[in-house]
Amino acid sequence: MKRRNALAVSLFAAWAMPASAETVLVLAGHVITDAARPARGPSTITVTDGRITAIDDGLARTFAAGVRVIDLSTKTVLPGLIDAHVHLTGDPGGDFRDEAVETTESSVVTGAKNARITALAGFTTVRDLGSATLAGFALRDGTAKGFIPGPRILSVGSAISIIGGHGDVSGFRPEVNAALDASNTCTGAVQCAERVREASKRGADVIKITATGGVLSQQGRGLGKHFTDEEMASIVSTAHGLGLKVAAHAHSASGVEGAVRAGVDSIEHGTFADAAGLKEMKARGTWFVPTLMAFTGIRERLGKNVYTPTVEAKVRETLSHVGEALKAARALGVRVAFGTDAGVFEHGRNAEEFAQLVSYGGMTPAQALASATTDAAMLLGLENQVGRIAPGYSADMIAVDGDPLTDVRVLEKVKFVMVRGRVIE
Repeated sequence: MKRRNALAVSLFAAWAMPASAETVLVLAGHVITDAARPARGPSTITVTDGRITAIDDGLARTFAAGVRVIDLSTKTVLPGLIDAHVHLTGDPGGDFRDEAVETTESSVVTGAKNARITALAGFTTVRDLGSATLAGFALRDGTAKGFIPGPRILSVGSAISIIGGHGDVSGFRPEVNAALDASNTCTGAVQCAERVREASKRGADVIKITATGGVLSQQGRGLGKHFTDEEMASIVSTAHGLGLKVAAHAHSASGVEGAVRAGVDSIEHGTFADAAGLKEMKARGTWFVPTLMAFTGIRERLGKNVYTPTVEAKVRETLSHVGEALKAARALGVRVAFGTDAGVFEHGRNAEEFAQLVSYGGMTPAQALASATTDAAMLLGLENQVGRIAPGYSADMIAVDGDPLTDVRVLEKVKFVMVRGRVIE
């Protein structure tokens, strides 16, 4: 028992050790430095202090003393993947009444589990778009400091909602709803600006609003527009003034168009986005995060007594329209970034989104890969840090068998993951 405990301590110490403790040479059979470029042949990637410092042709044969060597000479090495829409503290299929029982502390434990699973699936950066008020921030800080294995995390904390809308607690007795209230709702432009400032004060990396109804909440008012134009404009202008981007959960056509006109940076889901909204997105450079795997998650659970009748009605409303908005958006040249809504389905299946981007959106494998690397990095404002394998960039890398530029499904079986120069075991 003592030897086992000692081994556990040593493994934790190895993970938590700062990346600056060693120089690492990664010997790669092929390297995709950028999704828009062909793969390079055998290469040696040097990592120092958690950052990529050099990429040299050929496999190094001699090594300086103390240098750690990682042999991936039979693999394709590429930038770590980015999922711009996850919910780390949630797992699919739970009873909504668990919200009245589970603590924030327990949600952090769930999130730590899912952070590791997500990283092992090849996703080295994620944007957590909704968690218990402070849980997402705890996970973000824990992975950044190396206390727990997982991806780089940008967190919103709680989404901003209207009273009784998607993102507000509902489905319980009034006194229970009040006890669970996260103080994330607003009415009117002034109060909505206050909610943004409060989120910024708590440490939010990005602001999320529920511009329309949502599928999995217990509110039964459908998927239409929630906020007024004035409220959304107030949220966006306040957030942008604080240097924060705004992601808008939006399903209905009117909700999508209203959020885009207000100046949000990304539309999440966009299920019923029409030509008017998509043209507005193109004109304003608004990103589209289609989250196709979310529909897979709800389809797999429909009719199995997982969802309440209220939720099932909304699930059925969406499933016949999967991928339509993405196809139309692509035809207009709207920018698309990779996001899955992980938590609606099992964490770790994120890479299944790639095949759906190809089949529904008509993307090439290279375009699909770009959506989860260079494009997603741009959406997140991290384009000078992640999304490429290049000197000065964070050492976020994965390795797979085969060539993802010709077959995106190889990304569903990741063989090696490094985040910030740390290997995820």
